[in-house]
Amino acid sequence: MSESVKELIAQARAEISNLSADDVAKAVEAGDVTLVDLREPGEIEKEGTIPGAVLAPRGMLEFYADPGSPYHRAEFDPARPTILFCASGGRSALAARTLKTLGYQEVAHLDGGLKAWKDAGRPTTNQN
Repeated sequence: MSESVKELIAQARAEISNLSADDVAKAVEAGDVTLVDLREPGEIEKEGTIPGAVLAPRGMLEFYADPGSPYHRAEFDPARPTILFCASGGRSALAARTLKTLGYQEVAHLDGGLKAWKDAGRPTTNQN
């Protein structure tokens, strides 16, 4: 029997840390975290992003995150705490579970995504 994407996201959320906008803001303020925006360039252009976020479209995440990949980016370190976000939290939940599979020790996601961040009155790079 196949599963729906809704079921996959629910399973991922059960296996990862689901952080509120306030939790993410505190982690970013403390400074020892990699914050990753998984959205596509058009979404970022339209909605802005969280200041300081590394931009890594969901389709490239595993390639950027794997130290053995020719596409690996230095911002990604399996030993460093990593927080992912997307528009509303589905893609980031799935991606957080994937990073755990790749050996990331401390990985979480912004539950509710950029929408939750904005709803909490937090700043973005553009205030659309």
